[in-house]
Amino acid sequence: MAMEEFASFLKHIEQQPEYRGQIVHQRTLPVKPASYGVPNSSLSDGLLARLEAIGVSNLYTHQVEAFDLVKEGKNVLVVSGTASGKSLCYNVPVLEEMLANKKARALYLFPTKALAQDQLRALRELDFPGLAATYDGDTPREERTHIRRRASVVLSNPDMLHYSILPSHKQWASFFLNLKYVIVDEIHALRGVFGSNVAQVIRRLRRLCHYYGSHPQFIMASATVANPGELAERLVGLDVEVVTSDGAPRGQKTWIFWNPPFVDESMGRRKSPNRETTWLLSELSKEHFRTIAFSKSRKLAELVLNYSGRFLDGHPDIAKRIASYRGGYLPTHRRMIEERLFSGELLGVSTTNALELGIDIGALDTCIMNGFPGTISSTWQQAGRAGRTVGESLAVLVAGGDPLDQYYINHPEYFFGRSFEEAIIDLDNPKILGSHLRCAAYELPLGPNDRFYFGEGYEATLNLLTATGELKERKLKWFLGLPGFPARETDIRSASQSNYDIVDKDTGQLIGTTEANRAFFEIYPGAIYLHQGDPYIVQELDIKEQVAHVEKSSQDYYTEPREEITVTVMSEIERRKLGGTELCFGQVEVTTYVIAFQKKRSVTQEVIGIEELDLPPVQFQTEAIWFTMPDGIIGELKLNEYELAGGIHAVEHAGIAMLPMYAMCDRWDIGGVSIPLHYYTGQATVFIYDGFEGGIGIAQRGFWVAEEHLRRTLEIIEMCPCQDGCPSCIQSPKCGNWNEPLDKKSAIRILRELLKGAR
Repeated sequence: MAMEEFASFLKHIEQQPEYRGQIVHQRTLPVKPASYGVPNSSLSDGLLARLEAIGVSNLYTHQVEAFDLVKEGKNVLVVSGTASGKSLCYNVPVLEEMLANKKARALYLFPTKALAQDQLRALRELDFPGLAATYDGDTPREERTHIRRRASVVLSNPDMLHYSILPSHKQWASFFLNLKYVIVDEIHALRGVFGSNVAQVIRRLRRLCHYYGSHPQFIMASATVANPGELAERLVGLDVEVVTSDGAPRGQKTWIFWNPPFVDESMGRRKSPNRETTWLLSELSKEHFRTIAFSKSRKLAELVLNYSGRFLDGHPDIAKRIASYRGGYLPTHRRMIEERLFSGELLGVSTTNALELGIDIGALDTCIMNGFPGTISSTWQQAGRAGRTVGESLAVLVAGGDPLDQYYINHPEYFFGRSFEEAIIDLDNPKILGSHLRCAAYELPLGPNDRFYFGEGYEATLNLLTATGELKERKLKWFLGLPGFPARETDIRSASQSNYDIVDKDTGQLIGTTEANRAFFEIYPGAIYLHQGDPYIVQELDIKEQVAHVEKSSQDYYTEPREEITVTVMSEIERRKLGGTELCFGQVEVTTYVIAFQKKRSVTQEVIGIEELDLPPVQFQTEAIWFTMPDGIIGELKLNEYELAGGIHAVEHAGIAMLPMYAMCDRWDIGGVSIPLHYYTGQATVFIYDGFEGGIGIAQRGFWVAEEHLRRTLEIIEMCPCQDGCPSCIQSPKCGNWNEPLDKKSAIRILRELLKGAR
């Protein structure tokens, strides 16, 4: 695809009546040639023949460096761009070993089933000796015994390793005995709660391997993050060599930053990014540019597909060549869409981040991102899905109304010049560690030496589980103290250990689940719950049985809960100066009451009713940062009661929205509260806390970058053209107080004063 064609397309777009100056930045990244190398030790004839059969006659420099390090016995992480041949960095040494040793085994772990299926195709193309097979929730039960006994390479995911393989390790004894390599792909996706859980699953794996007499090497791959070596070593608990050189070629890529036009500038309202994304997808498809459009949720991905049918009403031949792809589809449906993409039958696909990771979906021309993906790392990863060969490509970032979206769309130099975010995992979260110690005790009795695997928090957590009766000690061995199957009780992708079922009252059919710690905020009595686009009203919430009974609704409104939050400081861990105040980091207890909900018209957002609720509180302990508004500053600024409450509330909202700039997290992973007079500090106080039991390191990261974080927060509020505050600066979609009170002008004055003298 020649760049002249992209230039012609953009000119065509600019001439359309829908175009109102949405392109706010454009830049072209140049071609990068390939760089090759030669391994220190020569490759076997059998390996060379297999590489030549797939068209590989030379290895890139990063592939060679990885191969040499693996041959030296090192654990290795390869960090390089999309479609840079990372899979050969682990397939080459694994294949070399298996050609020489028929007993050797390898375990491949991917964060999604689609990646495992994609890599299985690659292994078959390389003519791997022995049996290579996927082992996940889609694997037929009648095939599983054969795979356990015969497979040389097992391709799975952390969930299946946790739920099935490790608890049934006796059935895998021969596999573990001969396990030579463990491959962990796309480790940048293993962060936050998921990454913290996977780190403990890997420690359980290493413990069992040692029991069976093996000490496998780890070969990992990742997109770019700010702390790759630290992430890899915390993930596997071993020393890791990091390969950051990237010898793969790159085609020319044009970036477009697209900001939807204002509908009402004084109110900060812009046209929907969903509509803008759909229009672009439809126009690109008409011109036969093969396009992938990413959205942040399953609902939005389906919405974009639905809208594209309307935009392409006069082009049915084009419309039928656009599909959606997301989690929740049946395996056969997913495989069919993947094959249609790879073959070129599909012109466009509307997807979630399910296709962000490295599955090969063929040569695409264009990537549209419907809203900032959440991190710079994910943005580059998604953009890299187009132009996966050396061909030219186009990447379009369509900004949403979120403050982070608007900051990056208006600061392209900052976006392109900024380093990637740090990926955070927490090895000492007591709830996560405790769950996995129970799982480990089920697999093999725990002993004093297991501190080697589980780290500094091992003894304290072991003692706590013993005191609660969850573990029992006999002769310095700890056994499971309560009946059950701990792995099934531990969801490694969530901090919540149980779910509420959502059941259709009329049919008795289970239509969904939600985490127990989110139930009171999403499926309270009277709430509107959306399932596949259809509204259901919650008729009854059975807290004891953890079931919500719902029935279809024809009402044209949605619901928003109202919350009251109190934060109790449990302990103050660190304190330091922050401009005109002091910043603290410590442990807190968050108590939330859902006290009411409002009904709002779907189109106009008009409030049509408010109903009270009587639900028990939701409590959890976590980590937080907090800072105060000293009385002197309040007096200096002459803030009245409303200005103070509205100002610190606005600072809290904008601060939460901008914190993901410094840690690989989502604003929904963070909570906050602003209190005009807090009992602990005796002053007006803003708290920002991790939204997970025990904390996972987000607030701690915020403690160290507070000055830069608050400067960016001030900047996003100041630059927003709205008069009184809007979703692009201080309003929050997750506010439990319905965005009341908020005072934009006071927030600006407060932040300016706080940052005086900050480093």
